[in-house]
Amino acid sequence: MVVEEIMKTEVITLEASATIETALKLLHENHIRHIPIVDRQNHVIGIVSDRDVRDASPSIFEKDTHQKELQNPIESIMTTPVTTVHPLDFVEEVASIFYEQEIASVPVTRNNKLVGILTEKDMLYTLIQLTGTHVQSSQIEVKVLNKPGMLPQVTQVFGKRKVNISSVLIYPYKPDSGYKIIVVRLQTMNPLPIIEDLKSEGYEVLWPKMPGMSS
Repeated sequence: MVVEEIMKTEVITLEASATIETALKLLHENHIRHIPIVDRQNHVIGIVSDRDVRDASPSIFEKDTHQKELQNPIESIMTTPVTTVHPLDFVEEVASIFYEQEIASVPVTRNNKLVGILTEKDMLYTLIQLTGTHVQSSQIEVKVLNKPGMLPQVTQVFGKRKVNISSVLIYPYKPDSGYKIIVVRLQTMNPLPIIEDLKSEGYEVLWPKMPGMSS
């Protein structure tokens, strides 16, 4: 999945000369948390968050300076330079940017011009879709040898029951690098027959541990 499939294309922006007060109003009225700052060519030159604006706003107890501080230009508090991504970047790779840089949104640019924005909420929703947790299903975790060809062997067992697979994930088995865990989400609410099939083929099922399962 690529960024352009999940990004928002209707982006509220401001120029650097806009006031902090204007940004504050836009954030509240549109229920958003970030505003990209662009120049007249629609190049991203900065970004402001609701926290930036909140920190720059005067305390309600400082009535005399209230209006003056809110009239400061947004460029005085914007973050620059800005991390951006391309519409054709893979979502999985962009997720690492969110994690490593501890950011909550990234502008999306093509030919250095703003075309969209991607937020951590968009990423979380996409993760839910990719893992298949948004539909009724059952999750099975199978411990297998860490060698080529194990995934098709395991999924062949599922095929015998003619059950749809919602998602497949693979991650390391931490206690022993010689193994890995295949996590399969299946569109069935009764995984017991499939679990028994896996066990009869010699696979170790780590999850679920259900009553009535043979050893």
